[in-house]
Amino acid sequence: MPLTKKQKQELVDKGGKQLQDSKAVIFSEFNKVGVEDFKRLRKELKKSNADLKVLKKRLLNIALKKLGVNFDPMKVKTQIGTIFSKSDLAAIAPIIHKFSKELTRFKKGDFLVLGAYDSLEKRMVDSNEFKALATLPSREVLLAQIAMMLTMPLKQLMKVLEERSKQIQ
Repeated sequence: MPLTKKQKQELVDKGGKQLQDSKAVIFSEFNKVGVEDFKRLRKELKKSNADLKVLKKRLLNIALKKLGVNFDPMKVKTQIGTIFSKSDLAAIAPIIHKFSKELTRFKKGDFLVLGAYDSLEKRMVDSNEFKALATLPSREVLLAQIAMMLTMPLKQLMKVLEERSKQIQ
């Protein structure tokens, strides 16, 4: 049954409200992805304070234009999944990237990230930049790597001094 004009307006308003409340919005196209896989993704996203919605492309386009987001969903030939995240893009990107890789590896369908809108920086992020962001190590790992780099020269100096003291004795 087709939607009435009032229902469509409510969907556009609801989509616009979700866009405003989100720190990051990820646009993905999907094909042949099973319901169980989507349930698994939604469960993972919920843990990170995010939600996946499948909106009609025309209604999504209207909501995006109202907010000034430069993304045209009408160019996509397959269905579009829109992920609204209340956390930043760096927190949600690894989850989506992992899900996409798993689907490809097990040949359960296609799930490609078309791009993302970072509300904090008010800019679009293309799929290549999204992939780079998704494959970055976590904050804790990066801090550990920096600490290791800072202590390495001191450790090497200690090793040289220890070897030198052994030669003197």
